[in-house]
Amino acid sequence: MAETFGFFQAWLKNPLRVAAIAPSGRALASLITSETSHDTGPVIELGPGTGAFTRALIARGVRQEDLALIEFGSEFAAALQFHYPRARTLCMDAARLRTVDLFDGRSAGAVVSGLPLLSMPPRKVIAILIGAFRKMEPDGALYQFTYGPRCPVPPRLLDHLGLEAERIGGAFANLPPAAVYRIRRTHPPLSTLSRFSSRQHVLVE
Repeated sequence: MAETFGFFQAWLKNPLRVAAIAPSGRALASLITSETSHDTGPVIELGPGTGAFTRALIARGVRQEDLALIEFGSEFAAALQFHYPRARTLCMDAARLRTVDLFDGRSAGAVVSGLPLLSMPPRKVIAILIGAFRKMEPDGALYQFTYGPRCPVPPRLLDHLGLEAERIGGAFANLPPAAVYRIRRTHPPLSTLSRFSSRQHVLVE
């Protein structure tokens, strides 16, 4: 109850950043972490909030030492650092992910995202995706949930970044109901991509 109240208070302060009035439920946490295990290796979590997905990742065998928790909210980051002292918690904007070394040069096997991508401008979403995939193994995947009816990253943007998205399931017991998408590379060039050309002429490097 205290966790839910704290989450609701954070939502009241900044509804666009938090984007939900309650923490993610167990069904969603189970779904979004369903393809991760001890064998996945390092995992980056974007926007862990109160740690619902973090707990599910640890339950699936991911070591705290193999977790990098990227959280913009200082109140959430402090709580995560307290509860998961062996994980690396960084209080920062996920759009700056490519600027930090998370695992002493090792690449992550997966990224789990609780970020509200639908409420973010395209420039920021691009920066987050570029940073996430530069930190991952070539066959790594980003797992993103959404409350919307389709993938929160539009097809045009996915195509330009050399990515593809697949819906892996829905968590209808969640409040509100949510779906999870697996986003992967379709071809290698993402590592060398320096610019994304669009009507906004967005610079990503």
